Amino acid sequence: MENRFKESLLNKEVFSITWELVPGRGAFEKNQEEVLMAAEQAAKGGKIHAITLTDNPGGNPAILADYLALEIIKKGIEPLVHFTCKDRNRNQIESQLYALDRMGIRNLLVMTGDYPVTGYKGRPMPVFDLDPVHVLELISKMNNGLEYPGIKGTVKHKPSDFFAGAVVSPFKATEAEQMVQYYKLKKKIEVGAQFIVTQLGYDARKFHEVIQYIRQQGWDIPVIGNIYVLPIGTAKAMNKNKIPGCVVTDKLVAELEKEAQAPDKGYKACLDRAAKMYAFMKGMNFDGVHIGGHNLKYEDVEYIIEKGEELSANWMDYIHEFDYPIPGGFYYYEKDPETGLNTSQPVDRENRPLDTKVEFVYKLSTLTHKLMLEPKAPLWKPMRAIAKRVDGTSLERPYHAFEHLMKVCLYDCHDCGDCALMDVAYVCPMSQCPKKQRNGACGGSFMGWCEVYPNKKKCAYVRAYARLKNDGKEEKLAGDIIPPPNWDLYHTSSWLNYYLGRDHSASHLGIENNEKGKK
Repeated sequence: MENRFKESLLNKEVFSITWELVPGRGAFEKNQEEVLMAAEQAAKGGKIHAITLTDNPGGNPAILADYLALEIIKKGIEPLVHFTCKDRNRNQIESQLYALDRMGIRNLLVMTGDYPVTGYKGRPMPVFDLDPVHVLELISKMNNGLEYPGIKGTVKHKPSDFFAGAVVSPFKATEAEQMVQYYKLKKKIEVGAQFIVTQLGYDARKFHEVIQYIRQQGWDIPVIGNIYVLPIGTAKAMNKNKIPGCVVTDKLVAELEKEAQAPDKGYKACLDRAAKMYAFMKGMNFDGVHIGGHNLKYEDVEYIIEKGEELSANWMDYIHEFDYPIPGGFYYYEKDPETGLNTSQPVDRENRPLDTKVEFVYKLSTLTHKLMLEPKAPLWKPMRAIAKRVDGTSLERPYHAFEHLMKVCLYDCHDCGDCALMDVAYVCPMSQCPKKQRNGACGGSFMGWCEVYPNKKKCAYVRAYARLKNDGKEEKLAGDIIPPPNWDLYHTSSWLNYYLGRDHSASHLGIENNEKGKK
């Protein structure tokens, strides 16, 4: 079957357009009926290539986008389902992918997801068993025919036909936040992301930065720019990071307040702003746009498209209207004073100050690492010999208890047994990151602070970046793909699992695997 969205995005002669709809909570409520009516209008209009459906946006419950996607296909237009990691473990994620494959729902936008905040009788327990890198890797394997060990040997499934994309934010305030976004993007592309959608912001220079960065890396992948029709109320919420990851500066809020004095509350100005964004994104050679907005009508989307096309011939004329830098914010490239965009020259990051301090615990950890945690370290052989001696004996319990006590004091260890401390500069991603991200930061941090603990805890990856940059090793965060934890090892000694080659480190360190209890 033809996938009109995929075809549009891969065709360089076509500017691909998606329209985001929010299904809402309930099954037969007004909101779900409005989504289906909007999809029918879009199908008849023929200007939109896919309807995007959100997945529990804002961490609130809503109807599963998958089912509405099936109804939308029947309307004659492709759905693009947001596929998040926050509410499902890896088995449920795999099960859901099988169901989507069987239903013929092929377009997925894979992302971490907003931290859950509301639910039946209170806040739900977040899951975050896999991160987007893991999900994209799973989808790639399914597209090639998923293989796994069965009773009678290897089982191989029929290949799926998913077209899966990922998200990146170029709108971060600090160097650390921005660089870890780009490092994680590299991993997403390596495991098979087939297109990229930007997070939400209004700084033209930042849109130019992300498309230029992707092309400079040599990544031949379609990039979609995010356009949100922004009313003053939503702008104020985004300005305070109440909708995590969406960046609206004080300067833009002030302009929207003036526009809101108009008889239409500034709505026409909002639509014109979206049309100008459409124009400059097309001019910057984005491959498409993702249009959204609360209660946005189909005729408004058509207006943005038609007006955007009209303005795109002179797109540079509107760049000065999108000068909304975060005060003191980081840019990857030097500014071009003539255009107001970027030169091709990256800024000098080497001499920039660290975004946060490097704690003593890191220095202690790296010293310990050099002494006993590298295969050629002075204490490696004695520690491995002790591990072999302790494993499976009465000594294992006190050995594990001592290790766990030390790691709780130093890292707030959650005893997962498949330790990723060494991979994230001794910032534990399982205890220090509420979303348990093992391959890089989510998109929700704000001014260096964690989305879940604003002004209380720095983002775990901001801390990790500062530690590594202090040693000139920050690009390590763009390196190995860190697998999800193996829960067979939960509440077992990570030291034993490491030295005996049972955790995820064994393969790339070449550590011989010693099964538990075997000498």
